Amino acid sequence: MLEFTIPGTLPTLNEIIKASKSHPIAYANMKKDYTALVMLHARKLPKLERTDVDITWYCKDMRKDKDNIAAGTKFILDGIVKAKIIKNDGWKQIGNINHHFEVDKDNPRIKVELHQI
Repeated sequence: MLEFTIPGTLPTLNEIIKASKSHPIAYANMKKDYTALVMLHARKLPKLERTDVDITWYCKDMRKDKDNIAAGTKFILDGIVKAKIIKNDGWKQIGNINHHFEVDKDNPRIKVELHQI
């Protein structure tokens, strides 16, 4: 198992939609920035051919819906591709994606575990 942690939070689905409606390049900039953030935290991991992904979302409270929070998965998968851990984020490289949700008001973060399959 390989593991890395992203401090803070990623944009929710509502924030992604708002950005995409606000300006033609707002979402593109958001995606570039958050993909790079994930890459920064994952870049030293070894390469994998195929992986299951477990994501634990440590949220500061329970105000946002879990499906809204989990939209950040897009940035996580794109970031591990950009870090060259996996070749692509398609069906051949990604097995199951599992989500877990916890509350940590003092230390919101995202823990990503990659399990080679």
